[in-house]
Order: sequence, then C-alpha cells, then structure tokens
Amino acid sequence: MMPVRIVQSQQNARLKQLRRALAQPGRDEALAGIEGPIMLREAVRAGLRIEAVFAAQEAESLLAGLELPAQTEVLLAPRALLSRALATETPQPVAALVEPPRWSWDDLLARAAAPLVVVLAGLQDPGNLGTILRSAEAFDAQGIISLPGTVSVWNPKTVRASAGSVFRVPLMEVTADEAFVRLKQAGMRTLATAVRGAESATQTNLAQAVALFIGNEGNGLADDLAARTDAAITIPCPGPVESLNAAVATSVLLYEASRQRAASKAQEGTR
Repeated sequence: MMPVRIVQSQQNARLKQLRRALAQPGRDEALAGIEGPIMLREAVRAGLRIEAVFAAQEAESLLAGLELPAQTEVLLAPRALLSRALATETPQPVAALVEPPRWSWDDLLARAAAPLVVVLAGLQDPGNLGTILRSAEAFDAQGIISLPGTVSVWNPKTVRASAGSVFRVPLMEVTADEAFVRLKQAGMRTLATAVRGAESATQTNLAQAVALFIGNEGNGLADDLAARTDAAITIPCPGPVESLNAAVATSVLLYEASRQRAASKAQEGTR
C-alpha cells in the first residue's frame, strides 16, 4: 500500500474538488469524479490517469491489488466525511478523481471500414446514457456523438450504468452543425429514429456506415434535426406499445446493426 494522507475536514481542497466533480459533472473538463471500487478498477484497467483516490477509514483493503501510479494521491477520511462528498444515496467507501479520456473524430470515424455511431440529441436520463454506452461497446459501435442538451457523460448515474464502458467508448460533445459536417465528410448515412412513418430497421441496411440519431425521451428527435438526416427508421413492435424507452430502442438498433454486419461478413466469407 502506498503512503496515504489522512483527511479530517470537509474543507480539504481535494475533498471539495471531488464534491464539485460529482455534483456538477462536466463543468470541470480536467477531472471527473467516480465512485466505488469497481469503477476505480475499471478506470485503472482502461489506463486513465488517476489524480486522487479517496477511501473511508477501515476500507483501505478495497484498494489492495490496484496498480495505482506512484503519483496518485491517496486520501483516507472518516466514512461520514467521505459520504457527504458523494452523490449516491448509499455512498460507496471508495471514490476517485480521474482524467477523462480524450477522443478525436478519428476514434469515431476512421478506425472501421463502415463505422457505426450513435448521435444523442437531448437525451436527459443519465441511466439511459450509461446503458447506451454499455450497449455501444457490446455491439461494437465505434462511438457516440453527444449534441447540446444531452446529459453529461460524467454524471455519477451514467458512469454506474455504463459498467465501465464510459472509460472505453469514444464520445464527442459537439454542435449539430459540426456533427452533420463530419458525418457527411466520412460518407456516413444519417438515420433518424421515429415511432411511425419510417422504414423498418430490419429492412434498412445497417451494415453500411451509419449514424443513428436518438432524441429526447419524452419528445423524440427534434423536427429540425430529423429533417437534416438522410432517412428515418423504426423498430417494428407487434405488441400494443407505441414506443420504447430510448436506451432500449438504441440497444435494439445496435443489436440489429451488429446482426446484419455479422451476416454480411459470413456471406463474404463463403464467396
């Protein structure tokens, strides 16, 4: 175990920094706050720079086996003091300040022959964003574009729901104008998601380079954005449900894209 510093006051600068990072995610782009030993292990595994680690006194054993860099600051605090800085209803005994990964357009659009990208426009629920990150990684999407009005990727609920995918899935926060310019330059087909009046996802070629536009949970994709996309797709639902949760719908579309891509590769292999 590396040397640790004991914290006894809630006015401690590092503790205040952690509190701000968790309460106002995305405001300070330099560092993000994460909670729990599992998330800390995932951050270490992803190779992120760990600025500072916090542990409740008598919970130091949770840091055992972590290959923390020598420059990482480790602070121990009374459990009650640490809990007041955290965002969860049942605070974890471990937290950290990490440097978020820095992604580029090349990460999203230049590392695959036919990129698969999700564009989020006004998604508000942090749990939905976390789930979409997890599904994007599971179904081999190249990344996510986050348009203004979408919840911060470093919201504590997003980080937890992503199960570590937040550290590995490329995500760019840009304006709609920049997104459309970049996607067009990369030869991507842009597809708006709609409840009705659109082509079935199963009949749409999702094995090509595509960007799936997902809108707000309550209002869907804004009309002005939908009008700028190349086409609209929908998920056929035989049951009496009008629409799906945004994260569920995105996951279904990512699965369908993954299925089509696997079938296309298998077909190419038999030629």
